[in-house]
Amino acid sequence: MEAAGIVLAGGRSTRMGTNKALLSLGQETMIGRVVGLLKLLFPEIILVTNEPELYQDLQVKLVQDIFPAQGPLSGIHAGLLVSPYWYNFVVACDMPFLNLELITFMVKEAQGFDGAVPRLRGSYQPLHAVYSRSCLLPIESCLKRKLTQVIAFYPAVRLRLLEAEVLRRFGDLDTIFFNINTPADLDIARRKIKNQREGGAKV
Repeated sequence: MEAAGIVLAGGRSTRMGTNKALLSLGQETMIGRVVGLLKLLFPEIILVTNEPELYQDLQVKLVQDIFPAQGPLSGIHAGLLVSPYWYNFVVACDMPFLNLELITFMVKEAQGFDGAVPRLRGSYQPLHAVYSRSCLLPIESCLKRKLTQVIAFYPAVRLRLLEAEVLRRFGDLDTIFFNINTPADLDIARRKIKNQREGGAKV
């Protein structure tokens, strides 16, 4: 696929109490699982982290924020800046149930736009989205003004919005977009993976 995958390793994980990217899910780490899935689709994976020494074993391109301490929007900026591809699938490291068919669909739907973003129950999913490098200047403008909400740059770009009605054909959206923020979420994810393995499903 003519696109790159950008994974945001995250920050302090205050609700988890530890670096959740390195927590185990089945036989791998959370971030290892996400990177491994994306490697099945994309010729290049870019991992944005301010602790690159922790992720040397993943064999991906490691980059750090240009605008430090400004959250995931800064991570998106850093990833887009070094990507050799126009379109890029951006995802947080804490979404372990990615659907590769859906991601492929999203990249295709982004063609002719500045990106493609799912919207579920009226809420954007900005950390499971496709952004093109044309978003760089609008993102940088927001960061320079300390506007760090991920969707702050949306009014300045043209996005293809993907509603739940379109996305449901790819599977259970609550599972696909499940993200892990707390120990309780981690327990749920581990049970899902255990049940899928015991049921013989591909996970």
